[in-house]
Amino acid sequence: MTETDPICPLCLRPIPPGVKQSQHHLIPKLKGGKGGPTILIHQMCHNEIHATLTEAELAREYNTPEALRAHPQLGAFFNWVGKRPPDFHARSRGSVRKQRSRKRR
Repeated sequence: MTETDPICPLCLRPIPPGVKQSQHHLIPKLKGGKGGPTILIHQMCHNEIHATLTEAELAREYNTPEALRAHPQLGAFFNWVGKRPPDFHARSRGSVRKQRSRKRR
């Protein structure tokens, strides 16, 4: 880890070389965001975003780092993971949407 490592704008941890990371399209590609702005974030943060929100919600309401951090569930996650080491990674809990559809059956 060095002072020049990029900082994840969501959990505010450094992203050192070799750590699982991802480019997140602020507006999903399927909703017109192809070629649009992206942010470099930890893969774990990216997984949590897509497990929590639909593509439509991301495009409509949560298309900035500030909006993502303001989401109640995501904000709590980013605060929690922000206290972990920069190379911390754990599997996400899975899609909330999939969990909801299983309950309806």
